[in-house]
Amino acid sequence: MKVEPRKEHGWLQKLVGDWTYDGDYVTEPGQPQSTFKGSETVRSLGEIWVVSEGQGEMPGGGAATTMATVGYDPRQERFVGTWIGSMMAHLWVYDGGSLDADAKALTLDAEGPSMAGDGTLAKYRDVIELESDDHRTLTSSVLGDDGGWRTFMTTRYRRKKTVQHDTAKGGPAP
Repeated sequence: MKVEPRKEHGWLQKLVGDWTYDGDYVTEPGQPQSTFKGSETVRSLGEIWVVSEGQGEMPGGGAATTMATVGYDPRQERFVGTWIGSMMAHLWVYDGGSLDADAKALTLDAEGPSMAGDGTLAKYRDVIELESDDHRTLTSSVLGDDGGWRTFMTTRYRRKKTVQHDTAKGGPAP
């Protein structure tokens, strides 16, 4: 059952590469903001999926490793994927993902443990926005009791630049 790549798969390929990131995290309005930073490598799994692995700080401190998969399912006509982190036991399943009309932002919906810590589940939304080839933003929100989305985390990614070497001269290329 071979899947031929579509434009949605091509959009995902724009994420492939090595990135650094920094971000801001607030669990509840009025609470102090935490910052974090790290790096992420996104690779292609064929032309259909991307797989990312991140290393960095958790908001509020401590080391974290994360892994994500994202692909496009033509049969369902939506983006799907998973996310796991070393700081929790929940497997996040992205379902119902879609691109905006301008193909600049990918919205991924998931369900996960409520921030209230009461054992209930809540609805979450991650939006990956391509600002340029070398800059993207991830905005994470939770669905509130009022039916509105409340942003609790914003992560800014910058593509790592590789130095091209001039092998004839033994140094960086001009």
